[in-house]
Amino acid sequence: MSRKILIVGAGFAGVWSALGAARVLDLNGKTDDVEITLISPKPEIVIRPRLHEQAPHEMSSPLLPLLEAAGVKFIEAEVERIDTSSERVVHARTSDGRHISVPYDRLVLTSGSKLNRPPVPGLLENAFAVDQLSDAVKLDLHLTELGDLPDSPARNTIVVVGGGFTGLEVATELPERLRSLHGADARFKIIVIERNEEIGPDLGPKPRPMITEALASMGIEFQLGSGVVAIDENGVLTAAGKRIEAKTVIWTGGMIASGLTAQVSSRLDRQGRVEVTGDLRVVGTDHVFAAGDVAMALTDDEGHYSLMSCQHAIFMGRFAGHNVAADLVGVPTLEYRQPFYATCLDLGEWGAVYTEGWDRQVLLTHDEGKARKRMINTQWIYPPAANRAAALEAGNPEMVYG
Repeated sequence: MSRKILIVGAGFAGVWSALGAARVLDLNGKTDDVEITLISPKPEIVIRPRLHEQAPHEMSSPLLPLLEAAGVKFIEAEVERIDTSSERVVHARTSDGRHISVPYDRLVLTSGSKLNRPPVPGLLENAFAVDQLSDAVKLDLHLTELGDLPDSPARNTIVVVGGGFTGLEVATELPERLRSLHGADARFKIIVIERNEEIGPDLGPKPRPMITEALASMGIEFQLGSGVVAIDENGVLTAAGKRIEAKTVIWTGGMIASGLTAQVSSRLDRQGRVEVTGDLRVVGTDHVFAAGDVAMALTDDEGHYSLMSCQHAIFMGRFAGHNVAADLVGVPTLEYRQPFYATCLDLGEWGAVYTEGWDRQVLLTHDEGKARKRMINTQWIYPPAANRAAALEAGNPEMVYG
């Protein structure tokens, strides 16, 4: 009877875990002895970092051809409960409502993250988002239909809540996007609200002059030091007591890990991520691994930990897939390390800012930065698997960027 590897979640980390595990089995002649299964609600991978762009419905790709070529099985279902006891079984619900149980010998948790939606009055009912594909499509339809509403300050005002990486990319994409929808003369006020005292608080001081320059060049306002405390269908109220009339409010208030992490460990960080060992095994277990947004993993010898980004998810997924298969067939596991770190912040028609290092040294801006961003989106993160694998084997560190 075949032993079973089960991978929960079909994001970047999950897909690369499946491919990494399949490679180990193939190299060790164990393809007939071990079965790899990926379980996720849909047989597709969503290009989540690009959901803020136009045509978000195009930001997904089917997985079944890739998985079939790699010898990986797929189960279309949503995992509800993970049993890590001696029974080692996952309980899930299929799209038609059936409850199924899936046994495993080794498990890789790659169930990703979701937008943090705190109990702000009116947030769930009135705010848009770009977190999931359905969120982005809903926002896209709303932006398209704005022209059907009566002309008013509220119709023509868009509030982006959160001035971090996602909020900035959302806000700076909007001017050109709205002109394409409503004509070159379309005039919308875009306001970014950030509760911290600096714009882009997690990006550090070095890219900040370029960020403020880009916002100013597009006429995008930003308000700092006071978060949003209430949202209704006509606008927002800030903690400072300021009312802003707006028919469009987009929430980008940070990420939290999938709730499944609490089912495999009690050692979670403030974002709900599990603590893992060097080979990405969940601390306290001998048969559960984790990668991507659900894992808090040390990336180098200087104390830097992985972030919720495809940059880390892809590379971590490859290590987790290798290690889960290696552990099962009795070959050495590998210690995850990813010392190269970079960011590329898209700033709409202004361009982009590309930085390297944890201190974010700015290397490219404006059109050069934009060219790098396009390269990342089209050639580095999402190329054909064979091309990417070859580049990674060649040792190009930038290819692990995301």
